[in-house]
Amino acid sequence: MTKDKQIFLSKIPSVDELLQNPITKRWEENYPHILILDAIRSILERSRKAILRDNDLKEDSVTLSQDAILSEVETELINLSKLNLHSLINATGIIIHTNLGRSLLSDAAIKNIQDVAESYTNLEFDVGEGRRGKRHSHVEEVLCRLTGGEAATVVNNNAAAVMLILNTLALGKEVIVSRGELIEIGGSFRIPDVMERSGAMLREVGTTNKTHLKDYRDAINSDTAALLKVHTSNYRILGFAEEVSLEDLVELGREKGIPVIQDLGSGCLVDLRRYGIDGESTVQESLRLGVDIVTFSGDKLLGGPQGGIIIGKKSYLDKIRENPLARAVRIDKMTLAGLEVTLREYFDEKKAIKNIPTLRMLCQTLEEIEERARRIVEGLRETINEKRLDIQIKDGISLSGGGALPLGNLPTKVIAIIPKEIKVTEFEKGLRENNPPIIVRIKDEEILLDPRTILEKDIEIIIEAVRRIVKR
Repeated sequence: MTKDKQIFLSKIPSVDELLQNPITKRWEENYPHILILDAIRSILERSRKAILRDNDLKEDSVTLSQDAILSEVETELINLSKLNLHSLINATGIIIHTNLGRSLLSDAAIKNIQDVAESYTNLEFDVGEGRRGKRHSHVEEVLCRLTGGEAATVVNNNAAAVMLILNTLALGKEVIVSRGELIEIGGSFRIPDVMERSGAMLREVGTTNKTHLKDYRDAINSDTAALLKVHTSNYRILGFAEEVSLEDLVELGREKGIPVIQDLGSGCLVDLRRYGIDGESTVQESLRLGVDIVTFSGDKLLGGPQGGIIIGKKSYLDKIRENPLARAVRIDKMTLAGLEVTLREYFDEKKAIKNIPTLRMLCQTLEEIEERARRIVEGLRETINEKRLDIQIKDGISLSGGGALPLGNLPTKVIAIIPKEIKVTEFEKGLRENNPPIIVRIKDEEILLDPRTILEKDIEIIIEAVRRIVKR
């Protein structure tokens, strides 16, 4: 180490010196001591590394004074104090965006979660009888009324629901499933892996593109515990393809005395075909056809909080609820609070479409989306010189996301922004670093904002963020 570097290192103030500074003392009123200490140590270490790394040291090339160091410490302290999980603006047009938290909850669901979170509740207490109750009872009756199922329960997600069912009904036995339905869902979780963890043995039948009823029939033996049909909600096999209908599989199950389980994945309680959206069968349809057990998610097309809903024949549900594993995957009071309100919205389909954000975004008209796009564009043009940005409204495509409606491209209107003075990637980075972050798409060197997923409260934030980036 050179003598110059030793001199510079000796000028760096100590942690104790900085802790005694009046500025630091004032921080103690608003920030935890442990974060102040971590921020100071981080900045001092950064200064030391800069000195050791730089072979052409100058007085102004490293931070040495207390005031300068504390200025950097404050920035670091603010960053350390930020919550890791926070809200952001989804301008991608992907409605059920898994990376961005999937479905938004309705106002009524949010209010009920708050009410339940800040009070004691009847989570497992039967107020009428004055004794211990069961937590699934808060949503079971509503689910059965909506779908026609005999019994229902809810666990923490759909993968857990499938695993719990198979562990209960098929531990050490075979479950027959079509090779074309061995799907991989988000986060690299695969149906065969979930089945293996459940203790059931996978029995694949058919080929990737074609499975016949005879394939199921020939595979049934004394070790067969169930027939599993998995809804391929995140892809479709087109062309030279064939699958066994649900009706035929149910008939085979009845003939052989074997339960038929259907993993519907995203789950849907509204016939979206009435709103011009094709591709998803409803839970009601599956139960009407005689499926013994149906599972689906609470936080995808249903539009509620994360959960795995199990509904079907009471004889099977009673066994599933008695499985000790059910306690390990049960849901908490806040999830139940949000789910019950969301489900009750479905008693009036028109209100469900209006009040549940996921359904509202799916069913928005092109005219509504274009009107919101024009408001954003007009707001931008009022404050930004056209020489700095090219702003247009174009035709585009929204996606449902969340492994639902894989072929359901939704026509939309997008706001296309072409920055003229900085790179598109830098502009996108500026939006992403906004508070709150604004997440967009980039296509053909254009920033694309899809109003379908932009909330009313987001509009002014987006306009101000773009203005700030252009000005900077």
